[in-house]
Amino acid sequence: MATSKEYGLGEFDFPRGWFMIAPATDATRTPTSMRYFGKDLVMYRGESGKVYVTDAYCPHMGAHLAKNSTSYIVLDGEHVEGESIRCPFHGWRFGPDGQCNHIPYSENFVPKAAKLQHYHVVESAGIVWMWHDPEGLEPEYDLPSFGGHYGEPGWVEWKIDFMGDLNVHGIEIVDNMADLGHFVPIHGAKDFTYFANECMGHIVHQYYSAGHRTLTADEGDQLVLDTWYEGPGFLQSEMEGAFDSFIMISNTPIEDGLSRSWHALMVKVHDGSRETTDEDRANALAYQEASRLAFAQDVEIWANKRACLNPLAIPADGPYGKVRLWYKQFFNPRDKAPELQKRSDGLYVTMDKRPGSKAA
Repeated sequence: MATSKEYGLGEFDFPRGWFMIAPATDATRTPTSMRYFGKDLVMYRGESGKVYVTDAYCPHMGAHLAKNSTSYIVLDGEHVEGESIRCPFHGWRFGPDGQCNHIPYSENFVPKAAKLQHYHVVESAGIVWMWHDPEGLEPEYDLPSFGGHYGEPGWVEWKIDFMGDLNVHGIEIVDNMADLGHFVPIHGAKDFTYFANECMGHIVHQYYSAGHRTLTADEGDQLVLDTWYEGPGFLQSEMEGAFDSFIMISNTPIEDGLSRSWHALMVKVHDGSRETTDEDRANALAYQEASRLAFAQDVEIWANKRACLNPLAIPADGPYGKVRLWYKQFFNPRDKAPELQKRSDGLYVTMDKRPGSKAA
């Protein structure tokens, strides 16, 4: 797939923002190797329960901190001590700040240069999220609360659906925000009444109201969505259909042009005034599966298409150009973001058939 430079996105190969890197269950006291943003990384959970992500290679002699099963550091259970991780090669130990804090055979001398790069991670809603910034700056906005629904009475928490490693750049995934034309042939939408996009700083919304073959309860019902990105890494959506639900779809760069994707859905099964039953949970899982299958229709397209550097777009397609301009802000230094936001901010209505509208 094409690279960020080929799409003309900006100075950086990888964007700034919050990204999903793993389900929370993947973070354990056993260090795990992973690769994102063109880097080899290691994730582990400290004794306190806090999750840490660090560069994979020891600055001493380059050993991988996670890919080992035979060193006595690993066999003796010394791989993670407290909040620190030990290198299986020579036993150098690195604390939660990344600084080496112990060398077994050099008690009186630890070089200041012995330091690992640590990354800002947050565990929330059953997921480990990482802040990535090519400039190395702290997060410029907080990780969202996912509608406040995770753990809320009456809601069934999501399970995490791994959708695969896709040979597609994130820009083509985010294109869906503007893409009115694909909803009927791909997703079985019908009887559209409204479709619009709104860019607001680091957030872009999609407002949608249409019928649907599987996610509405009765013929003639409308599926109503407010879908948005807060940064480039994951979609959120409040959906009114057969059930009220909340969708999360993530795309995280592994390499430039290679993206890892997950899907998850929380479902409101009652108003919170009673206990959630096994039948409620089964209904929620069935609804999540219907949502996953709908997203899998997009995934199949992305997995089998060539790069689209310049869409041959018509006005009825939707505002691809504005959404791609919005997306560029994350591939450039922060001080350039306001100018890109100024050029993309606004409400763009592609379809409005509501009674009383000018287009109806």
